[in-house]
This record gives sequence, C-alpha cells and structure tokens, in this order.
Amino acid sequence: MLNAAAKPLVKLVERYLPDPYVFVLLLSIVVFVAAVFFEQQSPLQVVQFWGDGFWGLLSFSMQMLLVLVTGFMLANTPLVKGILDRLAKLAGGAGQAIVLVTLVSLAASWLNWGFGLVVGALFAKALAKRVKVDYRLLVASAYSGFIVWHGGLAGSIPLTIATPNHFSASQIGVIATSDTIFAGFNLLLVALLFIAVPLVNYLMLPKADDSVYVDPAKLRDDSYSKSQSNRPADKLENSIVLGLLLGFAGLGYLVQYFVKGGGLNLNIVNFLFLFLAIALHGTPSRLLHSLQQAIKGGAGIVIQFPFYAGIMAIMVQSGLAQSMSQWFVSFATADTLAFWSFISAGIVNIFVPSGGGQWAVQAPVMLPAALELGADVSRVAMAVAWGDAWTNLIQPFWALPVLAIAGLKAKDIMGYCLLQLLVTGVIISLVLSFG
Repeated sequence: MLNAAAKPLVKLVERYLPDPYVFVLLLSIVVFVAAVFFEQQSPLQVVQFWGDGFWGLLSFSMQMLLVLVTGFMLANTPLVKGILDRLAKLAGGAGQAIVLVTLVSLAASWLNWGFGLVVGALFAKALAKRVKVDYRLLVASAYSGFIVWHGGLAGSIPLTIATPNHFSASQIGVIATSDTIFAGFNLLLVALLFIAVPLVNYLMLPKADDSVYVDPAKLRDDSYSKSQSNRPADKLENSIVLGLLLGFAGLGYLVQYFVKGGGLNLNIVNFLFLFLAIALHGTPSRLLHSLQQAIKGGAGIVIQFPFYAGIMAIMVQSGLAQSMSQWFVSFATADTLAFWSFISAGIVNIFVPSGGGQWAVQAPVMLPAALELGADVSRVAMAVAWGDAWTNLIQPFWALPVLAIAGLKAKDIMGYCLLQLLVTGVIISLVLSFG
C-alpha cells in the first residue's frame, strides 16, 4: 500500500521540485511578499532586513561545511571503510538494507544531529556498494532518521530551557531534561518512531522495474597514489609521524574535554571527525587527497545558507514568524496548545530552519499562551522542538550534506520523505496530544 502511495509522490516531486538553490530563491520571494502585505512593511525596509541578516549564518555555514568535509575524510580512511563494509554485510537484501540504514541513522541522530547526518549518508553508500537496492530510497531512509534529533541528546530547545539564566527563565524557570528529553511522552514518541520510520521506509520499497540502482563502481573513491619524488617536501607530506603526532594531540584534548564533563556539540563532533581522520589517514598527503574529494560536494552549502539567513532575518525582524505563531495560538486550548504549537513550528521551520533561532522567535508567543491557558509548558516546548524536526524531512537546507555525500539531488529523495512527513506527523500529533 505504501509503495503505491509513494510512487505518485516520487514522480510529483521529481517533476516539480526545483534545485535547492532555486527553492531558496523562491522562498525568499514568498517571504518578501508576505512581509510587505501581511506585516505592512515597506519594500525598502524588508530589503534592509534581508541584507542585514544575509551573513548571519556564516559561522553555522562553516560548521555545516565541516560536517560534510570531516565526515567524508573520516569515512574515507581504511579503518572506517572496513567497519562500514562489515556492517553492510549484515544486510542480506534490499529490505534489510533499508531497515538497517534507517536504524543506524535514527540512533546516530538521537545522539547528535550532525553525527547522524554524516553517518547515515556514509552508511548508505557502503550498503549500495554491496546490496542491489533503490539508491534514492536508501538515501531517503538515511535522511529520514534525522527526524528524532530534536527529541534526543542534542536537542537545542530542551537543552536551552535546562540552562540556568536562559532568556525565558523569568517566565518558566529552568526545566530539567527529565521533563523534556527524558519525559515519558518524549521517550514514547522516540520509541514509536524507531519502529514506524524503518517500517514505512521498508514498505515504500519499489518493485525491481521501478527501482533506480547505482553502479557500485561510481561510489568508489578515487584511489590514492603516493608520490614517488624524493624531494624533502614530499618526504614531509608523506610522513606518518606528522599525521600521528597531530592526530593524537587532538584526540588527547578530546579525552580531557570529556573527562571534565564536556558534552557533544557541533564543534566537538567536527573536531572529533577531523582529528580521527588525521590520525587514521596517517600521512598529510593521504588526508589532502581525501579533502579534495570531500570539498566537491560543499558548493550547495556555501551558496545557499546565506539566503536562508536572509529569509530568517525577514521572518524575525518583520514580525511574520510571530504573527504566524500567534494565529495558531489564538484558537488553542490547554489541551490542544501542544498540537497547534507543533503544527505552527513545522510551518515556521520551512522559513527558519534553525532550532535555536526558531525557539527565539516562537518562545515569546508560545510560553505566555501556555501559562495563561494552564498548559504543560515542557510539553509545549517539546512540541515546538518536534515541529522543527518534523518538516526538516522536506527542507533541502538540512539535506544538503547528505545529498552531497550520496551524490544525489533533492528531487531524488523528497518524494519518499514527503510520505514519511505525513505518517510521522500523525504519530507525533497523537503522542503530543494524548501520550
């Protein structure tokens, strides 16, 4: 049944979804027009918002580029290649490959979202080299596991409200993660998604005649050849001592960091990937060869993220994001506020694809409403978190690193992700409302 339902969605998306760069340009126009007509902002003022915010994601853009590059370099080391290949052997067929990559991505994303994006995509490539399976669905399955990130250990909203002196502390105090990430309703939701997401992906598996396979030879990385020159500079570039010294120095820092109680964040994940890659490649020349392959897929991140920063600036500065949230809150009750918070967050996320940024926009609307209606504040906060994670399934912003690693385009996977959006939306809504 799900295969039959997915087939027209896949064809629809393949036909009408433009390249992510065109998609972000269209979003920019939509937000510009909405700010002028609904928020009564002058065109010149909206342009000012857009231009002032255009470079607001530079730091994050670099982090995301490093997620792609360092993850690729690590996976390209002989040791990690071997591990991924051995794990891939556990899949005896197409169905098992789909389920296995989904579970790995779900588990990795629950630990840390950046880790999940990279691991899922790299494992999908390893599976495609060994198993004859529809490559589009395989990569879509790897990306679908990303949906649990905001209900996991690196969820930015629950971690923010668990931090002393956070910006809403005067209203709601500090809410421990035992009431958000480790609350019964959230753990139930995560457990259900660990069952439902792999099952839906498995049931979407197309018939052999409709499948799109990839030549395993095209997934193999360019072979590395050591320079045969005897120049002193070449000896340095091929020195395993340099690689090991620097690699283990970085890993030594990480040991101290974790011993002192440090937690996972995007910078630490990138640091870990980078210095593991340096150590495991051994020589600087091997690392640089891998870097040249990795950087090819980063163009989309470099060019598109500034446009999303401009969109976010218009949404926030014009008041458009708050107006959207207030509209949903206007007809909510104590029992339905979590549901409408989830839906509104899902819509806002299309234009403000940042968990922390979205909370800064929606918290001033959702929290007073929760207090006034007597709703469960922690559940409302997690509803916003899940809404943010939910529509990431159809937001090319987050898919860019996965697509770059896999060598696909957004239109190749978004049809499958659209069906996942519908199914998971029902599950999340029910648990937030009644769980």
